[in-house]
Amino acid sequence: MYMPKSFVETRPEALHGLIRDYPFATVVASTVGGVVANHFPLEWVKGALYGHVARGNELARMDGAEVMAIFQGPQGYVSPNWYPTKAETHREVPTWNYAVVHVRGRLKIVEDAIWLRALLERLTDHHEAAEPQPWHVGDAPDDHVEKLMQAIVGIEIAVEHVEGKFKLSQNHPERNRLGVIAGLRRRGGAGDAALAEWMAKLEEEKS
Repeated sequence: MYMPKSFVETRPEALHGLIRDYPFATVVASTVGGVVANHFPLEWVKGALYGHVARGNELARMDGAEVMAIFQGPQGYVSPNWYPTKAETHREVPTWNYAVVHVRGRLKIVEDAIWLRALLERLTDHHEAAEPQPWHVGDAPDDHVEKLMQAIVGIEIAVEHVEGKFKLSQNHPERNRLGVIAGLRRRGGAGDAALAEWMAKLEEEKS
């Protein structure tokens, strides 16, 4: 990944925070037939990523393969009109702000039913936590759960390398960064509020 110095993010809490808040990953692997990409949620637990895929997924036959999991946080178009310096120099151009984390590691396929059941319960409990009446795996009939579990395999990625790129206008002066935050909030498109919040949090950390 192209990594200008201004946008490199190395803080573990920031990297893990993006994975926690945006767990839906793109998992990329190279095969003899070419590059393959699959999309599913993953959780980070003590140096490893965990998830599951359908048994028919090509990843289920790639035990030991080197893979990359890509997590994408908030992102959005940035208009040069949001920069106060644009009115002075007219030398500003459009760009795109975003935050991403790349995780590389070795894939391990897990067939153990107890491990897989615990994973499903953990993932479900996490994502159901905000519901008024959270659904639990145990709410479904045991025979139904067992049948569905036979159609999936567990995924474990032992993390070997993590890199983050948070491109949030750090290469601009403060007044331009604040202009982008204001512009995003005013536009109010899909994801704009989240991107503005990430930028505002970065400003707070600098102060």
